[in-house]
Amino acid sequence: MNPAITAPTPAAIARAVERLRAGALVAFPTETVYGLGADADNQDAVRAIFAAKGRPADHPVIVHLADNAQLPHWAREIPPGARRLADAFWPGPLTLILPRATRVSDAVTGGQNRVGLRRPSHPVARALLDAFTAAGGKGIAAPSANRFGRISPTTAQHVLDDLGDSVALILDGGACEVGIESTIVAFGDGEPMLLRLGGVPAAEIEYVLGRPPRAPDADAPRASGTLAAHYAPRTPARILSASALASASMESAGSVAVLARTFTRPAQFAGAWIDAPRDATPYAHDLYANLRALDATDAVAILIEAVPDDTEWHAVRDRLMRATSGVDDDRD
Repeated sequence: MNPAITAPTPAAIARAVERLRAGALVAFPTETVYGLGADADNQDAVRAIFAAKGRPADHPVIVHLADNAQLPHWAREIPPGARRLADAFWPGPLTLILPRATRVSDAVTGGQNRVGLRRPSHPVARALLDAFTAAGGKGIAAPSANRFGRISPTTAQHVLDDLGDSVALILDGGACEVGIESTIVAFGDGEPMLLRLGGVPAAEIEYVLGRPPRAPDADAPRASGTLAAHYAPRTPARILSASALASASMESAGSVAVLARTFTRPAQFAGAWIDAPRDATPYAHDLYANLRALDATDAVAILIEAVPDDTEWHAVRDRLMRATSGVDDDRD
């Protein structure tokens, strides 16, 4: 296969649909990150996603839908709370985990009795899903278009860099607007459960449900991006307070790369340095691109300045903790 990054013209969308219907993989932008798409009703095509990513077979993928009316094809039960969330936030960066319909394959669910569903808001994703549905498709399975456990892609070039010729076609929709993955809420056993923080704030989920969703417990379903180590650069990364970063960056000279937020680059520092935005929304938008840029240097470690513990930062903090394998050294 020789993947081509292509503008999302109507002709390119039509080619993408043809490839999906033929069982090939197509990468496309969503408002969160780029997805690696396959016909979700084609088990062999879905398995090809796992092979391309190096993804464990028991790790479920999310099915992307064109319309809420497609929910019954995938879910045997849609609780009232799930319908309220779908009405409030779809299309948008929210994934619902619902009891699966009998027709849904284990390849999609990782062998679980629930399935992840969402409707993206990115215009290219919506155009692709609409065209795919018009051609008889029911949904596109699409985890992030990167090697499993690594930094998610937020540009078409990131996809090409990670997956090369595993992809038949890459639709280029520019940099993703949100930049981190969707919020995931699970239904099916008792009260709704918040599995992953993301593009929809937890406070907004609570407002629509009328109560806070419960935290994951030992019986929580497996879901995308919820492993302790995930979103990780190949270069070892650590989170440091601004004061600890000041010492570490000077002691390490040019051997480390730094993602700062408030701390100013010392004049003597010779390594790679990125000043990230100070506010949560633009920081999230740039996060994966910044980590990829630092990962591409010859640094022996990436030092990341800790972000605030305010509510608006919680999704970003979640990604940083997983990207550093849960290590949060020397944070004030």
